[in-house]
Amino acid sequence: MILYNVADGIATITLNRPEKRNALSPELIAALREAIDRSATDPTVRVVVIAGAGRDFCSGADLAGLDKAAEAGVLSHLASAQTMADLFLAMRRHPHPIVAAVKGRALAGGCGLATACDLILASDTAQFGYPEVKIGFVPAMVMAILRRNVGEKRAFELIAAGEIIGAAEAHSIGLINRVYPEAEFDTRAEEYVRSLTAKSASAITLSKRLLYHMDGMTFEAALQAGVHGNAIARMTDDARRGIEKFVKKA
Repeated sequence: MILYNVADGIATITLNRPEKRNALSPELIAALREAIDRSATDPTVRVVVIAGAGRDFCSGADLAGLDKAAEAGVLSHLASAQTMADLFLAMRRHPHPIVAAVKGRALAGGCGLATACDLILASDTAQFGYPEVKIGFVPAMVMAILRRNVGEKRAFELIAAGEIIGAAEAHSIGLINRVYPEAEFDTRAEEYVRSLTAKSASAITLSKRLLYHMDGMTFEAALQAGVHGNAIARMTDDARRGIEKFVKKA
């Protein structure tokens, strides 16, 4: 279900159901959550990459599994949905940057999984979208992430029309961070991720925590959270070394 590898500070988690376009079955979600938790407690990890085996990143929920569960009660459906929500929350609380490396299609829950990552790198042939409306379904949990990534009207259009958009458009609306030519994607994505490992791990961890902690805060409360974040950052070893190095150069 999942391939997990750590090398040079990078934990690579690969969704490994290429024959099913890496569809999110309960088993795959559980394995992904385990890998996310594992990478969060590994002291050698500085960046996490989520990728998909085969031609596509992830096609979304395993509809065959959903069809089998159609007769389940509401409590069963609530528990299943909560598992996915808990995964997204674990990714948001993860101490390190999580990068989605998207080739092929990232659709429905697969698009939600990509946008739940802190950064998205995409091949120029990649496709993104929330087509759930076409089968009478709702991109419910992922909506909380989508509306934080793009404007409200564009978010509604994506979920109401169920349109599939290319990487260039996804980049233009702020849904993804970088687009690379397909032939160069693996190399360029690796370079980008390695550049993150060269940065201060403590600074990135504190920045990620503070950025998401500010969600829903008033301006004044966000400034006060920033005051505490600023003071804590000054006390880290990385900041002390960085400031000392800068002063010596001046």
